[in-house]
Amino acid sequence: MSAHSERLLRELYASLGQRKRPEDVAQLIRDLFDATPGSLDRRTRTALEKATRTSLRSLWHGYTSMLEDFARPVGAQRQLARAAALFATVTALPEAAGDDPAQVEAVIRAAGEEIRKEYGHSDFLSDRLNREQRAEAGLGEVSKRQYNKRFRLLRRMEAKLARILVEQHKREITVIGKSGLASRLSYEEFTADAGTAAFIAYLTARANLRSEFTVSGQQRSYDEVADALFRRLDADTANWFAVAHVHPTAEVLKHVGDEQRGLLLGRWYGILLKVAEQLEALWQRQPVDRTTMVVERGQDSTTWNQAARAWTTARSSWFALLEAMGAQDLIERICPGKVLLLVAADVAAWHRQAGGGLHPDTGVWAELPLPWQVLRGEAECPGWLVEQVCRRHGVDPARGGWTRAKRVVRPVPFRATPELVHGVTVADPMLATLLRSAGVFSGKPSRPAAAEMR
Repeated sequence: MSAHSERLLRELYASLGQRKRPEDVAQLIRDLFDATPGSLDRRTRTALEKATRTSLRSLWHGYTSMLEDFARPVGAQRQLARAAALFATVTALPEAAGDDPAQVEAVIRAAGEEIRKEYGHSDFLSDRLNREQRAEAGLGEVSKRQYNKRFRLLRRMEAKLARILVEQHKREITVIGKSGLASRLSYEEFTADAGTAAFIAYLTARANLRSEFTVSGQQRSYDEVADALFRRLDADTANWFAVAHVHPTAEVLKHVGDEQRGLLLGRWYGILLKVAEQLEALWQRQPVDRTTMVVERGQDSTTWNQAARAWTTARSSWFALLEAMGAQDLIERICPGKVLLLVAADVAAWHRQAGGGLHPDTGVWAELPLPWQVLRGEAECPGWLVEQVCRRHGVDPARGGWTRAKRVVRPVPFRATPELVHGVTVADPMLATLLRSAGVFSGKPSRPAAAEMR
């Protein structure tokens, strides 16, 4: 492999955890295959050419107003630098250490031993040492002021660590809900076959598209470009195990061995359990009207919807693997329902104005036991019950994804990535940047910059 090809593969691999425009990922894929003349069939080349017409490299301005990454938690770099200045046992660490919870915790524990502070005991009134206790601990030379300064820092660092863990978990859930297990692939698995890497990277970029403010449905990720890349995969050389991380259809899973299917099944079940805990916590904190799923003022719809998408992705993949392994009987016995997204009140009103109403799945969701209760065995939800409730609400249980994974995935036409400001499409990226800075479409009072636009 040439150095140029390896650089392109590393860029494609990095994109799995980012939010790069599909056009720009398609440009990297085209460059990768251009490095090996004759490696592309006519259909795939035509599809890639169509996609790359709107890549940033092809546009005259070469600019997008949207961030090309998922929101990352603010690390503890500043706190680590302060700890290195105050504690003799703490050395200066590289910038990346502030994003690593294990390294942050190790510093907190080491620094805590220096002032005889136990990790997790940070109450400013009951956990600090008084003068006599400091003297007994060999800290007699440390003044009360200096001791308090160090105690407060470690207290803040423990709180910061807790926030990092929560935000990293939320980010992981968001990424899984969008693109499945793509971000968990190792570099070796991803690059074992160039065609496999190209398909995974492009489909992941499509799956990671932002939601649009619309009543006509979101873009589906599997488009004509993804289909062309998928159809050129070689049955003998493709890494089907890697493909199953992002596209676990029956057509893919028939190429995956039993041991690898079992591994994927376990991973997805673990994610179901983790997401179920988060959904339950959110539900207890802000109960929702299950009969409408319309968000009320003050409710955190973003976190709920991120978790709901992750649940839907994990559940569908779990079903697909069970079916591929001939274990449909398990679905008949334990069939936790789908989790619906919360809908903004203005979108719900728009639906009504356009002659629509509640999604048919809403009635099914409202009547079935809560999914986390089913997983814990607190409520029974067999397949026959789900089918019965679906039919009562006019929903096809199989085609609607309530009792089985979707079997056929049909490609949709390629569509250029829109510039979005809070979900609203804006024609020009420069205008989108201006509108976002002015707070337009945010649902909040416009900032002073908006007055300049009138």
